[in-house]
Amino acid sequence: MRQVRRGPAASPGQAGYGGAPPYSGGVPQQPSYVDGGGRGPGDSYDSGYNTGQVYGSPGGGGPGGPGDGFYEPRPAPNWRRRIKVTAITVVTLLVVTSVGTYFWADSKLNRDVDLSKVIDRPEAGEGTNYLIVGSDSRKGMSAEEKKKLHTGSAEGKRTDSMMILHTGGGAPTLISLPRDSNVTIPSFKGSDSGKLYPATGRQTKLNAAYAEDGPELLVRTVEANTGLHIDHYVEIGFAGFANIVDAVGGVEMNIPQDIKDTKSGADLKKGTQTLNGEQALAFVRTRYALRGSDLDRTKNQQKFLSALANQVATPGTVLNPFKLYPTMSAGLDTLVVDKDMSLFDLASMFWAMKGVSGGEGKSMNMPIAGNSPNGNLQWNTAKVKTLVNELKNDDPVTVSGN
Repeated sequence: MRQVRRGPAASPGQAGYGGAPPYSGGVPQQPSYVDGGGRGPGDSYDSGYNTGQVYGSPGGGGPGGPGDGFYEPRPAPNWRRRIKVTAITVVTLLVVTSVGTYFWADSKLNRDVDLSKVIDRPEAGEGTNYLIVGSDSRKGMSAEEKKKLHTGSAEGKRTDSMMILHTGGGAPTLISLPRDSNVTIPSFKGSDSGKLYPATGRQTKLNAAYAEDGPELLVRTVEANTGLHIDHYVEIGFAGFANIVDAVGGVEMNIPQDIKDTKSGADLKKGTQTLNGEQALAFVRTRYALRGSDLDRTKNQQKFLSALANQVATPGTVLNPFKLYPTMSAGLDTLVVDKDMSLFDLASMFWAMKGVSGGEGKSMNMPIAGNSPNGNLQWNTAKVKTLVNELKNDDPVTVSGN
């Protein structure tokens, strides 16, 4: 290894490195490192290493310098500002999500019913009256689904259940209209043809009005036979009903008796249990296995729909997007409503039905006097008149049904 001589630098002209002559094509003369930088004591340059200065720590921020550390202390976090920013962010997300959900849900409503086609309507009273219809529509159902739900394969659609829900300043009232109710078909205008059909005094079952000319004639017939103004129309088919029940994870019901009905497919035991979509549809359609037939069936339909509304309007469903969106999608895709129905109206209807199930309202059948000569159920005219007057004035209902 080459040895380097330490000591005073050679003066100009002095031999370097062992008396060798100055540089003349050999090894160049090396600078002296007296001050660590190749300069003599009189030079002003200082690399900073001798004083402990380090890059990034001005003024000797290294050990022994004024800062005596590598970093300055961090300021304490401003928690008040962080909380404020977080709150604003959460509120903004909620608003954006809510607005988006509203427009998404609104776009799914099938506003196919035009109540402006209904003629000779009674004057509107206090509060709001919804005509809620369960139809036997099999639209969109596969052959396998029809078999599973015991719906059969009949073409077209008919009303399987009909109810009037009244909401207003007081407790809500839910009134079932038995499908076998005896009614007079009034004059009406065809929903598609626009042709005026005069009244002939023809009496038939209430569900025949729907089968003859759809929702518009059904509304016209209900209004003409009761004198009550219908504000909104809501209809749901078999598939939609079952899908909603499954979307909320089933509905808990207290079955009053063992039910075995081959026509509806019901095979239920007495007691409290959770019904899935298939079981629920069978339960609300059962009539032949019940002593009161259609009258008992309407009572079961009221109980179930109220329980379903109560299940849907719970925090576990409303605040859980994994339940809320499937439930809304299952229901809104198959709901048929009138052209003036808003999501607010629909939500009000569900909350009112929840109130009925919670004991805040009243559920009943349309008062029946007995059978008419043609074998249909005849309404009690006096009681119906009193009931309608109370609903029009938004008074508490004192009339009882069957």
